[in-house]
Amino acid sequence: MTFSVNTNAGALVALRNLSVTTDQLKQTQDRVSTGLKVIGAKDNASSFAIAQGLRADVKANAAVQQGLSNGKGVVDVAIAGTTALSNLLTDMKAKSVEGMNQANTAQQQTILDADYAQMKTQFTAFVNNAVFNGKNLISAASTALNVISTVSGGTITVNAQDMSVVFSTFTNISSVAAATTELTKIDAAITSVSTALGALGGSSRSLQFQNDFINSIADSLTEGLGAVVDADLAKESATLQSLQVKQQLGVQALSIANQAPQILLGLFRGQ
Repeated sequence: MTFSVNTNAGALVALRNLSVTTDQLKQTQDRVSTGLKVIGAKDNASSFAIAQGLRADVKANAAVQQGLSNGKGVVDVAIAGTTALSNLLTDMKAKSVEGMNQANTAQQQTILDADYAQMKTQFTAFVNNAVFNGKNLISAASTALNVISTVSGGTITVNAQDMSVVFSTFTNISSVAAATTELTKIDAAITSVSTALGALGGSSRSLQFQNDFINSIADSLTEGLGAVVDADLAKESATLQSLQVKQQLGVQALSIANQAPQILLGLFRGQ
């Protein structure tokens, strides 16, 4: 066996192996702490590039979902407002029918007309307050709503339903004749409101269907991303323990190798 105080080959080998083990241990610790087997491009350039593309798609789909949710909120509030108008029209119809009763006294007719006037005021309040995120689909100033529905920029168009025109011709039920005329207007208004409810309801369903579809795509993308970058923590945990033991043995091997030159001193002492 040849020893040299200038070059300790055994120590160099032990140090090299210890360095490799230390690097492997650091990589495993990073995987355990992050839960990822591909943290950056240096881990696996191709997998990291794929993962970044998938992350971009996931975020884009999340933005689409947010837009669809906002759009559905606008439509659902419009539906709530239009439903309230529909319910109010049924009460107004009942009131106008009461006003058509020729047996009413002048005082009774006045009371009925005052109640009817209050209902018309409520009609305006329902229309003006059907607002979500600053958007009103049933007011006089309402415009169509274009909701982003795909990551490529596709949209779902929700047509506005101007409900202010429905009651713009309403007047009063101060007499039997006026109440009879008003009943005809109310029947026409009920038809218009029912048509608007059907259109808004269809738009709400379309937005919900698209949101569910985008949610399914987002789930699939997330699963695909996990398959590319997620670490097998059970495997990494076992590897971590193995490398920790290996590191300890490497330190001991390096210590033994560093002690080899001391043998030469023993030889000289023996002379």
